[in-house]
Amino acid sequence: MSDTDPIVTCERCGREWELSYELDELMAGNRAVEQFALDHERHTGHYPDDVSTWRATCRNCPDGVERLSESAVRRWAKTHARHTRHDVTLRHAESDETTLIEG
Repeated sequence: MSDTDPIVTCERCGREWELSYELDELMAGNRAVEQFALDHERHTGHYPDDVSTWRATCRNCPDGVERLSESAVRRWAKTHARHTRHDVTLRHAESDETTLIEG
């Protein structure tokens, strides 16, 4: 562990992790926190503290995604709308503001 390695906490798990593994073994670089957050969600069903997501929800079918980056959610929404002609709503987890991608 280095004094400069990022640290991630999760109140729900009651734990704290330093991200030397993501930096040294996975070579995630400046995406170490994102990589850890995605892995944590995959294994626990929730994100660690201070991580909020972008969500795309189809207005016509049960499809949708949750991603850490707005661009990834927007790309999914545009592709889904284009292929299905369904309207998709984009929203950040910490906001009530929505954006509509028309199908």
